[in-house]
Amino acid sequence: QVQLVESGGGLVQPGGSLKLSCAASGFAFSSFVMSWYRQPPGKGRELVALITSDDDRTVYADSMKGRFTISRDNAKNTVYLEMNSLKPEDTAVYYCRAVRGSRYEFWGQGTQVTVSS
Repeated sequence: QVQLVESGGGLVQPGGSLKLSCAASGFAFSSFVMSWYRQPPGKGRELVALITSDDDRTVYADSMKGRFTISRDNAKNTVYLEMNSLKPEDTAVYYCRAVRGSRYEFWGQGTQVTVSS
């Protein structure tokens, strides 16, 4: 069955770094656009970054540009989110999403990232 399993979240001090991973199984990973979303406490879910399936083009939300890097390893069916210079406002549950066309959409269960001193 389809699975997206995020890992790598945790507690980090302001200015620190974390690298999230999302391991995929049960579908043709390389043909899917992969993205990371986040949901801060009491707020809605928002796009963090995405990476395309064909040419690995990346798109970032403005507040993440220059601090976050999304990448994928199709041989390992894994997408990553490297986060640097973390701020308290980056505290959120981070979700992995896989999309292909308008028919296929899968979500992971999320991983908590807390930025606090």
